[in-house]
Amino acid sequence: MVLALTVCGSVIALVVVGLFVFGLRRRLIQRSGGTFDCSLRWNAPEKPGDDENGKGWGYGVARYNGDRIEWYRVFSYSLRPRRVLERASIEVAGRRTPEGEEELALLSDAVILACLHRGTRLELAMSEDALTGFLAWLEAAPPGQRVNVA
Repeated sequence: MVLALTVCGSVIALVVVGLFVFGLRRRLIQRSGGTFDCSLRWNAPEKPGDDENGKGWGYGVARYNGDRIEWYRVFSYSLRPRRVLERASIEVAGRRTPEGEEELALLSDAVILACLHRGTRLELAMSEDALTGFLAWLEAAPPGQRVNVA
């Protein structure tokens, strides 16, 4: 009986510590400001209907850092960004609303922005407010930098 209570107590303590570390990590990422919820799909299909039921999306938090966007997975303990997108290398190809299974995989108010980053097709899904801020950030590039916004 004592052994069972000790094991259960240890498991509960590990779960609590794990959740605390998730929260602490998110707070550290958001501490510098300029963050927004953003789902990302790397190597996205050329046409929206070509995907496998909306698969490939990762839920994350994006952070503005100078001329870069740093994208962090939500369900990770890493303090390093999973992807880094440079402003000068981002080309916006269009925007659309989620279709089919994507509606279940993404946040309810998401707008999908199709982009190219150094020849790689990717899609970013974010709220309308975050999209407005993202497009303004892209267009606010320093003089002399080429930015392609469709």
